[in-house]
Amino acid sequence: KSTGKGAVILPHGVLFRGNAEARIRENIIKQGYIQGIIGLPANLFYGTGIPACIIVIDKEHAQSRNEIFMIDASKGFMKDGNKNRLRSQDIHKIVDVFTKQIALPRYSRMVPLSEIASNDYNLNIPRYIDSSEAEDLHDLSAHLQGGIPNKDIDALDQYWQVFPSIRASLFAPARPGYTNALVKAADVKTTILEHEEFKAFATASLAPFKQWCEVVNLKEITPEDTPKNMIYSISEELLSRYADSALVSQYNIYQILMDYWADTMQDDVYVLLQDGWAGGKTLRELVAKKGEKLKETPDIVLGKTKYKAEIIPPLLIKQVYFPQEITHFEQLQSELDSITQNLESTIEEHSGDDGLLSDAMNDKDKVTKASVTARLKDATDAEEKKVLKAVKTLFDAETQAKKALKEAEDALNLAVVKKYPTLQEAELKSLIVNGKWLATLETNIKAEIERVTQQLANRVKELEERYAEPLPEITATIASYSEKVAGHLKAMGLAL
Repeated sequence: KSTGKGAVILPHGVLFRGNAEARIRENIIKQGYIQGIIGLPANLFYGTGIPACIIVIDKEHAQSRNEIFMIDASKGFMKDGNKNRLRSQDIHKIVDVFTKQIALPRYSRMVPLSEIASNDYNLNIPRYIDSSEAEDLHDLSAHLQGGIPNKDIDALDQYWQVFPSIRASLFAPARPGYTNALVKAADVKTTILEHEEFKAFATASLAPFKQWCEVVNLKEITPEDTPKNMIYSISEELLSRYADSALVSQYNIYQILMDYWADTMQDDVYVLLQDGWAGGKTLRELVAKKGEKLKETPDIVLGKTKYKAEIIPPLLIKQVYFPQEITHFEQLQSELDSITQNLESTIEEHSGDDGLLSDAMNDKDKVTKASVTARLKDATDAEEKKVLKAVKTLFDAETQAKKALKEAEDALNLAVVKKYPTLQEAELKSLIVNGKWLATLETNIKAEIERVTQQLANRVKELEERYAEPLPEITATIASYSEKVAGHLKAMGLAL
């Protein structure tokens, strides 16, 4: 077919092997059939760990084709057990770059057939796209005379374009070509995160997400929607919102949504499409078959009854409707922790062979409430009795604290169980969409924004630590220590 199109997955070897394969490859290239080549990561397929590639064939424009579009996607994957796996963001990036023919450094470019011909029609992707990271070279002059090379700091230009004032806060000019650090390496991250420029960047980076929340309006899900169409539309909208964001990769943001969709949101949507928003009220009682254990982990345990929330986690119900009860529960937990810590420290202080609690240990060399009570009946030493009474008092207090905590927990869980059936549709929408979905996505996106700055902080810290002590200082320090050692040896009569 003269307008035929296709794509075939093959081992990388077909791109560069010689003999008959080389002649076949040359003829196909000369005929203009190859539109593009996409290099994939190694270890993607079962049964083999070798890397593969996708060769895209297009006969329709073969006569006029004088170049081949190449993509090196070998670095974009995640580990999945003992195999590698393409993430949603990796696939989307490949598709976007290929369909739009976007040239990206160390990732993709359009290669003229003349260049391929000069390489004897070898299509090995590394010949045309260098995807390797630049080597991190040490600066000899900086090691000898101190200072951080400007070229290393300038290499972080993508950050300085966004954070020009932060650069001025971290560095000051030294001798020509070198810079001194103004902040200790340990304080670099804090300096960046607390800087007004970063705060403005974080706010600006979150703005597209806020806009996306308004546009997609997840509260308007109807039974006519389909999960497949829904995730496609909302993910594409989020991807486009972050298309022009500085430093934050739109594909990383896209992956955050796709991961959350796969882990949680997809199941929630299926329930909502089947049962409507009332599905959010569902709190299933878990009952194990005779002789078997529960196959699901309960969200709420109330006495012997165990419940599983279908969509809305009990913690969210507690946070929204029972904040005072949570505060009370946390206070009781804090009191219990304090009593337990005091008890453990008292026992540790007086344990041991000669300790006042040495005779209060049971057969397992443990101090328990029962062993302390029993020892109190026989103890005659005043100091020992004083410690035993103090420990018994702490054991009693711990028991009471545990009881109070359990009662508060049961009361709170009971209130939560009773709350589920009373939830109205507006409340359900707010809890599911705002309290669960969007809150989780926002938290993850904020973490991604901070991760970007963490990369900057790590690199700055690395450079500062690398050139912190020039060679003369190290030499002087060694000489000083050598003199001290020699002095000590002389004082000991062991001078060399």
